[in-house]
Amino acid sequence: MDASCPPYRAPRWLPGGHAQTVYAKLITPRPPAYRRSRWETPDGDFVDTDWIAPRPGAPLVVLFHGLEGNSRSHYAAALMHAVARRGWNGVVVHFRGCSGEPNRLARAYHSGDDEEIDWILRRLRAAQRGALYAAGVSLGGNALLKWLGMRGSKACGVLEAAGTVCAPVDLAAAARSLERGFGRVYARNFLRTLKPTALAKLGRFPGLYAPEAVLAARSLREFDDTVTARLHGFRDAADYYARAAARPWIAGIRVPTLMIHARNDPFLPASALPPAGELPRAVRLECTEDGGHVGFVSGPFPGTHDWLPRRLLAFFGGFPMA
Repeated sequence: MDASCPPYRAPRWLPGGHAQTVYAKLITPRPPAYRRSRWETPDGDFVDTDWIAPRPGAPLVVLFHGLEGNSRSHYAAALMHAVARRGWNGVVVHFRGCSGEPNRLARAYHSGDDEEIDWILRRLRAAQRGALYAAGVSLGGNALLKWLGMRGSKACGVLEAAGTVCAPVDLAAAARSLERGFGRVYARNFLRTLKPTALAKLGRFPGLYAPEAVLAARSLREFDDTVTARLHGFRDAADYYARAAARPWIAGIRVPTLMIHARNDPFLPASALPPAGELPRAVRLECTEDGGHVGFVSGPFPGTHDWLPRRLLAFFGGFPMA
C-alpha cells in the first residue's frame, strides 16, 4: 500500500458488506460540471463522454462505469472530483445507451466488450499528450481487464497504468451470487432499468427476442440468456459468462494494474478471484476485509467517498509518462 494512502478501514458505524454497498449510493456526491462530447462509432452508433475542465498537457484518467452506471454514479463523481483537485484531466465514458439517450443500434453493452474498450482507449491515446490512465468499476473493470490481458504488451503503448474496482472477473460466479439471498435484491434493482430498456428496443427492432421472456426474467442470468447473449453474438448466458469473463486473460496483462476487491463484496466472493500464482508481475491485487461492492465509505458519519479515488490516484501517480 502506498504511504500516501493508508489501507481501507470501514467505519464502525457501517458494518457488513450489504450495508457498505447500499449506503455508498445514498451519499452520492454532487457531480462535477461535466462537458459532454459525443463520439460517432465506426459501426454507425455513438458513445457519450463526460469531461471535467481540460488542462492542456495534464495526465488523463478515463473511467469505465459499471452495470447501468453513468457519470453521475457515486464512484464516478467522487473520482472525477479527486482528479480535478489533483490538477489532472478526467473523462467518464458511457457505454452505449447509458448516457440518458438510447443508442441507435440493436446492440447495447456487455461485460466483455474488449473491442469497444480498444477503440475508446486508442482514440484517447491519439489525442492525449500527457499520461493516460484507465479505471474500470464492476462491469467496466471486467471489460478493462479483459482488454489488458488480450492485448498484452501492446497495451503498454496505450496506457501508463490501470486500476479496477470490484471487477466480477468470474461472471458465472457473480451470477450465482446474485441468485441467492440478498443478492436477489441487487438483481431486481438492475432489472428495474434493464427490462424497460430491452422492451423499448423491441419498438425499434421487432423480433430481437420475445417480450414475454424479458418480462418473465427474475434473475440477471435469465435476462442475459434472453437479451444480452442474443444482442451480442453469444449462444446463451453460459456462453456469454465463459467468453466475456476477464479471469482467463489476467495472466497476459503487462500494463501496471491495481485490482481492488473487498472480501465481503456481495457480488463476487473472494474465492472466485485469481490466486497469487495466476497473477503476472504487472498486476497487484489488493483485497480489503471490508468495502462491499464499490462501497468503501470512510470517516465519521455520514462518511465520504474519499478513500477509493485517493487509492487509485496514488497508484497512477507511481507511473508517470515515460
